[in-house]
Amino acid sequence: MTPLQLLRKTGIAEGLSFLVLLLIAMPLKYFYGQPIAVKYVGWAHGMLFVAYVGLAYYVKETLGWPFRKFLYAFIAAWLPLGTFVYDRQLRKEEVLQLEKAKA
Repeated sequence: MTPLQLLRKTGIAEGLSFLVLLLIAMPLKYFYGQPIAVKYVGWAHGMLFVAYVGLAYYVKETLGWPFRKFLYAFIAAWLPLGTFVYDRQLRKEEVLQLEKAKA
């Protein structure tokens, strides 16, 4: 698995964990008095967030991306659905990398 593929998979996992945190765990805490979901989902989301940002920086260094691309990945991780939207750009980048490897 290439670093870019790993970044894409981590981004999807981070985005899903963010949605679970916002749409399931937070309502359980604030509407039903069940804070335990926020504790565990929040912890998992935090680890995935750090992994995603770290991988984005690693990919930036490995592929020679401009800092702007890393910044977009970082901003995407802060926005609900952001990593899903940014994944389209990463998919295009992955296709370009595969075409380079074949040539």
